[in-house]
Amino acid sequence: MAARIKEIEALNDNAVQDPEEVVAHVEMSMRNNTERRKLGYFSCGTGNPIDDCWRCDPNWHHNRKRLADCGIGFGRNAIGGREGRFYVVTDHRDDDPVNPRPGTLRHAVIQTAPLWIVFKRDMVIQLKQELIMNSFKTIDARGVNVHIANGACLTLQFVTNVIIHGLHIHDCKPTGNALVRSSPSHYGWRTRADGDAISIFGSSHIWIDHNSLSNCADGLVDAVMGSTAITISNNHFAHHNEVMLLGHSDSYYRDKMMQVTIAYNHFGKGLIQRMPRCRHGYFHVVNNDYTHWEMYAIGGSASPTINSQGNRYLAPNNPFAKEVTKRVDTDIHKWHGWNWRSEGDLLLNGAYFTPSGGGASASYAKASSLGAKSSSMVGAITANAGVLKCRRGHQC
Repeated sequence: MAARIKEIEALNDNAVQDPEEVVAHVEMSMRNNTERRKLGYFSCGTGNPIDDCWRCDPNWHHNRKRLADCGIGFGRNAIGGREGRFYVVTDHRDDDPVNPRPGTLRHAVIQTAPLWIVFKRDMVIQLKQELIMNSFKTIDARGVNVHIANGACLTLQFVTNVIIHGLHIHDCKPTGNALVRSSPSHYGWRTRADGDAISIFGSSHIWIDHNSLSNCADGLVDAVMGSTAITISNNHFAHHNEVMLLGHSDSYYRDKMMQVTIAYNHFGKGLIQRMPRCRHGYFHVVNNDYTHWEMYAIGGSASPTINSQGNRYLAPNNPFAKEVTKRVDTDIHKWHGWNWRSEGDLLLNGAYFTPSGGGASASYAKASSLGAKSSSMVGAITANAGVLKCRRGHQC
């Protein structure tokens, strides 16, 4: 334990230009740990249980780790770096993916200790190679304007307990065939990466909240190879083709236990398909606002269970793209038994959802993660989807 404390203290000494600020954060965090039960839950009146949990607190910047107590859905137990110290990113550069300099985002995310990662100032980070995250990390960009753009983006591979909040991630490009460090003691050869904004591979207890994602080479959020216990919430998606892939392949049966909650997101301008595209597992699509798609909104293959509740689906004007759902490369005689249901959804401008299956209660129980609000509330619930404009000393 003493060695672990020295390791973390060394990280903060290296990373922070203003140590007094970090000390204040840490002391406040310790105080919060003992007083959390007294705080109760704020209510902003939005009906969004995540935001109503923390956003009305004008001292949110002193109570940052409260966010970890506000999760919902299948990823609700993701604690990120709640049990660790703060790490302040001061340097936007990513010059050396094998030996990242202290103070950079890459140096922060590869550490073995739990860390709550914040940013000293606004910055644009252009990653040379994938940012390979270690377990028990929170990236918290509230209060500053942080873009990860025009290079590689985020990879979560065989890790657990990660929270990603408040990032602009866009224009991600394929990278790879290079050496990249994944921990203080290991680096290795990475083959070509597809150019996803956030790639989740064999990982669990992941929460992706209040990010703005657009215009990447492959997916915006892809979760494959046995990943599970994931919540994707309050994000704004725009200007992209294949938005979200959940499930590796029709023949990869480990994904049968995948459970993903997709809640309170805004699927906005310039989107074409895969919101999400699912395989094998259990998917709760709840209280999202779909205002744009060109081909379809929700698709799947390999008999996934899809539980669509309280969403607002606004179909495009194209008369041939009114259907919300698409069974991908599958004959009706196979998919008629898949459990796909629409419950309380608002279907506008000719939108229609094609249900299937016998409504097996056990299957839908595995695809239920929280109570859905009325679809009439979706506008208010998703009004602040994407990166929030937070200022210290004010409600966020």
